[in-house]
Amino acid sequence: MSGTSLDAIDAAWVEFSASGKPKLLDFESSPISAALRTDLMALQTAAYNDLHVAQGLALRHADETVSVLDRLIERQRCRLSMLRAVAVHGQTVRHQPKRGYTIQLLAGAYLAEKIGFDVIGDFRSADIACGGEGAPLVPAFHQAIFAADVPQAVVNLGGIANISLLMPDQGPQGYDTGPGNLLMDAWIDRHLAQPFDEGGGWARQGSIHEALLQRLKNDPYFALPPPKSTGRDWFNLSWLESKMHDLGETIQAVDVQRTLLELTAWSVAKAAVNGQALKLWVCGGGANNGFLLEVLRRHFGMPIATTQDLDIHPQQVEACAFAWLGYCFIKRQAASLPAVTGARKAKVLGALWPAS
Repeated sequence: MSGTSLDAIDAAWVEFSASGKPKLLDFESSPISAALRTDLMALQTAAYNDLHVAQGLALRHADETVSVLDRLIERQRCRLSMLRAVAVHGQTVRHQPKRGYTIQLLAGAYLAEKIGFDVIGDFRSADIACGGEGAPLVPAFHQAIFAADVPQAVVNLGGIANISLLMPDQGPQGYDTGPGNLLMDAWIDRHLAQPFDEGGGWARQGSIHEALLQRLKNDPYFALPPPKSTGRDWFNLSWLESKMHDLGETIQAVDVQRTLLELTAWSVAKAAVNGQALKLWVCGGGANNGFLLEVLRRHFGMPIATTQDLDIHPQQVEACAFAWLGYCFIKRQAASLPAVTGARKAKVLGALWPAS
């Protein structure tokens, strides 16, 4: 415990039993360092109002989550007695595993109160606390659901793309390959005020700018060995603009879009080929980008299909994965893969906000 006075951190060792009063066995206290106290105090000033904004966004995110859940629960009312908990990933706003943390906005207690069921969330922190990347978490689910007798890969083309390498005679491997849709989405939003490039239609009109593509490929992230993970902290429009600025020339916006699509396809195919996959299954929003899939096929040189052919719609795979992680939490079953995240050991992932 450390209170609002910010004077000390206190720890009590307490024994509980089925009957009788709790017994205090030991106690330790240490003053909070002057430097830490100063920084914590600064967080309470108007200059750090981002904390207020973040919490407000967490509540708004929860309200919209409730709206979705209410509709789903209403359709499944006949099965209501079977609903044990709701597993919620939350919205990632920072991912800094090398610094020991990741932040997914999630008003867990608020959400549990609103929906009337236990909420399980914060799935990444336990792995990061154990020295891991906290991502990707889905390879274990992909292994459980999609594993076959031939080497294959499952790629989630979300904002960041991640790959699960499923080898018949060994455990799954996986990592974030780099940007999936987020750079393409941000670029078309800036230039055409569209949230995404539907079907890759705009990118199809452009040409690859080879010098820019090479500069993007040269980014150190792509050379890092796994385990590795990334996010908007690394890949964002500022990152792209810095690469373009270094070239010292003007590039047509549509050619940038085509080059970004090429970067995504190259980084995904590179991971699949290096992993010796013979088949590539695609899920996530990028599975709707027909041009991206065409380019992926050319890079990969082997069959590519969406998870629709495995009876799970590409847009539904990740939600299913986190429901599975919630199930593992309820059973207190370790669901992390140290070979994927680099953690010291497998961990039970998640935290619980009870509804009552």
